[in-house]
Amino acid sequence: MARIEQRLAALGLVLPPSVTPPPGVVLPFQFVRLIGRRAIVSGHGPLDADGQIAAPLGKLGAELTVEQGYTAARLTGLAMLGSLQRALGDLDRITAWTRVFGMVASAPGFQQQPAVINGFSDLILALFGPEVGAHARSAVGMAELPFGIPVEIEGEVGFDDA
Repeated sequence: MARIEQRLAALGLVLPPSVTPPPGVVLPFQFVRLIGRRAIVSGHGPLDADGQIAAPLGKLGAELTVEQGYTAARLTGLAMLGSLQRALGDLDRITAWTRVFGMVASAPGFQQQPAVINGFSDLILALFGPEVGAHARSAVGMAELPFGIPVEIEGEVGFDDA
């Protein structure tokens, strides 16, 4: 078993399949675009283990707590890792997490976006370690996110040949 898969298993974590979009929704883009030795990862939201959009939905600072947002960001990380595994075949090919852009559905006055996106960053650092997992990051508030999700994250990784 690959190193990252072993760490996921040790933590009791499962990578979900691709998102099951709501009825009538078409997603006409790639979840991961490979260009040279870079993988550009489209915005992902939190998914349950079956690929359904994870609850709870809503905005941080209104319907959701920072802790719920942190969990949503962690689930979003697992969804991104699932997409990367399908695109690369092996998460151990990732040599660097380079850039992460975290978006948080925020009620007016909510200013703890970085604490929410830490759910993603903490997961990546726990799995990949401080060298490969280190990443540049933004965490910003948004008035709305698709389907009522509380968190959407996009990013970029470097990878090596298979």
